[in-house]
Amino acid sequence: MADCLRRLISNETCRILQEKLENWYKDYHINSCDQNLTRCCEIMELNSMIQGQLFTILNKTSQEGGHYAGVDTIKSRLLPWLGTCFSSHTCGSSSHLQESREKDRWMKELACTRDQEIHHLEKELNSTRLQLSFVQQDLAEAQVALEDTKTKSATTLLAAEDEIVQLKAELKASRVKEECALKNLDRMSNYEHQLQTLKDEIAILGAQKSLLQNRLALSRSPSPRSMRSRSPSPLPKRSSSPGRARLTNASRRARLVERFSDIYAQERLDAQSLLRSYVDDLEMVQRIIYTAVVESFRAAKMAFRQFKLRVRKTLSLSYSGPESLEDMVMDYIVRQEDLYDVQASVCEVIRAMNINPKISFPPETDFIMISGLIRELCRVAFSMQTLDPPLDISFGTDGELFSEYKYRRSYDSEFTAPLVAYHVWPALMEEDSVLVKGEAVTRRGAVWSQRGRSRSRSRSRGRSRSCSLRPLSPSAGHSRRLRSRSRSSSPLRSGSPSKWACAELRRSWL
Repeated sequence: MADCLRRLISNETCRILQEKLENWYKDYHINSCDQNLTRCCEIMELNSMIQGQLFTILNKTSQEGGHYAGVDTIKSRLLPWLGTCFSSHTCGSSSHLQESREKDRWMKELACTRDQEIHHLEKELNSTRLQLSFVQQDLAEAQVALEDTKTKSATTLLAAEDEIVQLKAELKASRVKEECALKNLDRMSNYEHQLQTLKDEIAILGAQKSLLQNRLALSRSPSPRSMRSRSPSPLPKRSSSPGRARLTNASRRARLVERFSDIYAQERLDAQSLLRSYVDDLEMVQRIIYTAVVESFRAAKMAFRQFKLRVRKTLSLSYSGPESLEDMVMDYIVRQEDLYDVQASVCEVIRAMNINPKISFPPETDFIMISGLIRELCRVAFSMQTLDPPLDISFGTDGELFSEYKYRRSYDSEFTAPLVAYHVWPALMEEDSVLVKGEAVTRRGAVWSQRGRSRSRSRSRGRSRSCSLRPLSPSAGHSRRLRSRSRSSSPLRSGSPSKWACAELRRSWL
């Protein structure tokens, strides 16, 4: 009986009956007559189903109580209710009884179907529980493997940390060794510089010694009065001992040639990369760099001539040493190359580039952006003028016949073209011999196209604002102070020799 009562509760037929009654009550005035009758029939069917189940429970309950159990309750409550029902519905009792039997049979079938579904769900639940147990086992195994992996990774991490500490120690030791090696190298370079200085001083002292020996020999020779009858006394000649400029000429020449090649290989490419961010035309960029080289050498040579004239003019007033005046001038320039006002040459180069008709530049930028390359070129060109013979760059024009002796073709040239379209880098010359080859671009018909392009370009640019007000370098300030002192001294203005000017130059030497 308990199972029947449980099924009655699980079917929730009473709750459905109550909900349908409430919905029918809400929609009674809205529904039509047919709809209300249909709702009433549905509710009666559900009520009959509930009554059939209750009668089944009543029957089983009476059977459980025994043969005569529950007789008083049936007599007092069930029989009067049944009599009232049959007295009010005598006409359709048989039909109602048949309907109730069919409903009872339908409810039994529904209960059987529901029991089968419950049994099937219980099977699925058991299988799901079994799968869950398998998943839990797999999860436990994965956790164990994860713990093992964590342990191994921790061990590996500790070993890696130890190795990193060891590598850091080795790196620190290698850096210390490298610093020691660099210090030793600097010491060696200083030693070499000191050794070269000592060699130069020894050579100068040797020249002075020979001069003193010659003077001593002349002093020990017979007097001019006794030798007047024999032959006239020869005039004393200046010693031809080499100065510092001649002694270091070969080493300075090799260093300057190497520096010129380094500028072509490094500083030129850096300037070209910088210019390409503002100018899309590679040809124009290469023309700008070539013009900067040419103008830098021109400005440096002009500055060297002016500097040499000033030094010669100052030394000629009071110099009377054993060496020639020209050697003394060159020695002074070699020792005092820092007095060269390179910033003035840079500004002069930029002014010349601004009015050059073959090159152009965006108006929002300026050639001052490649002042680093120009400064290095001016320094190298100035130092090359102190050599004997001096070094210079080759003269080149667009449309000239290509010379394999002076230039090599660029990678984008037409190797069958005989004429030079434009130059990329000049050749370094020593009189008529080529020391370092330049680079040129050869193309067919490029000369006429370049002429038409040059006509379309503007002939001049605005004056560079960066060189209008420039600060004086320390070397330029020293040279200007020296010139102002030499000009302010009264002996120089009157034209008489000045021992102070010579002493000042020798003090700046040392």
